[in-house]
Amino acid sequence: MSTPSDGVRPDAAPPAVVKAADLLAEAARTGTACPPVRDLFDAGADLETAYAVQQLNVRRGLDAGRRIVGRKIGLTSVAVQCQLGVDRPDFGALFADMAVPDGGEVSAGRLLQPKVEAEVAIVLGRDLPHPACTVVDVLRAVDFALPALEIVDSRVRGWDISLVDTVADNASCGLYVLGTTPVPLTDVDLRTVTMTMTRGGETVSEGTGADCLGSPLNAAVWLACALAERGDPLRAGDLVLTGALGPMAPAAPGDVFEARVCGLGSVRVAFAKDGGAL
Repeated sequence: MSTPSDGVRPDAAPPAVVKAADLLAEAARTGTACPPVRDLFDAGADLETAYAVQQLNVRRGLDAGRRIVGRKIGLTSVAVQCQLGVDRPDFGALFADMAVPDGGEVSAGRLLQPKVEAEVAIVLGRDLPHPACTVVDVLRAVDFALPALEIVDSRVRGWDISLVDTVADNASCGLYVLGTTPVPLTDVDLRTVTMTMTRGGETVSEGTGADCLGSPLNAAVWLACALAERGDPLRAGDLVLTGALGPMAPAAPGDVFEARVCGLGSVRVAFAKDGGAL
């Protein structure tokens, strides 16, 4: 299981990076969204600045005893990339305490402005240490796949985000829900899987594996290369959420979401009306 490299610590980080990390952390703690953090940086702030903010808050989480279990990939949709003016995905860290059981309930007020998207999750049985990772490497490394719901959330007010904002905000990670029946890749073609997600029984999102960078495996290759280049490669046991198969849908108290991914099964989550234990 991977553990991120030390990255930037508060005593070594530029003041703007520390301030952005503080704003996002305070928004998460208080449940009150903050303004976009991009305004804290000089014009032309790049991805490395945003990832420095992300790394700082990830390191704070680890120092507080949280446990990393994998990564999520975002911006795998060409349409969303065009909307934000980018030509690549991004990634964030998944902590163990972000997991919600299949069929579980998210307590009211746990998230700020949640939205739900359906994805393919993969779990690795081998390390992926090479920055020139190939799809064959990924195929050999994947232990099994699962259907997943990612409950994305933004600590930035009104989802007023640029690429810098979402990367800094841990790729807008919130929570995640995994199906419970593992499927080996020999039993499913992830490129051709079809997905239907419902909210209260009504279809709110549809898509295919090909809608995720051509295949969820392509997304996994991109992530493996990006992390290996940073000296923080994917390891055996890591969970990877490979990116949305269709549009995300906003969630409100009382909503129940279910996604069915052909060949992988289904996964479900509810949002409590006025409380809940998870």
